[in-house]
Amino acid sequence: MILETLSIIFLVLGAFFSITGAIGLFRFPDFFTRVHAASITDSIATLLIIIGLILRTDFGLIAVKLLFILIFLLLTSPTASHALAKSARHGGLLTMAETRDDKNKEAH
Repeated sequence: MILETLSIIFLVLGAFFSITGAIGLFRFPDFFTRVHAASITDSIATLLIIIGLILRTDFGLIAVKLLFILIFLLLTSPTASHALAKSARHGGLLTMAETRDDKNKEAH
């Protein structure tokens, strides 16, 4: 009963962070804040959901596979987000603050 309740709590929290990340993708003003929202919530949501799923198993081979998936996702997701943001920055994409500063310099 306790493991089932903990599992539900982890799964609901994971779903909450997934939804907030999706909202952040649509609501934040520029590319870099959107990538940040997606990467942070993706990592924490993945962690919570997989922990919730592990608590629902009988701690056998399925739990080990879920742990491997968790480790893989926690290593690759932040790395991919960093590479995406770095390549955008290298390509010349500016943040909202830098764009605003450039417009202010042109006006004066």
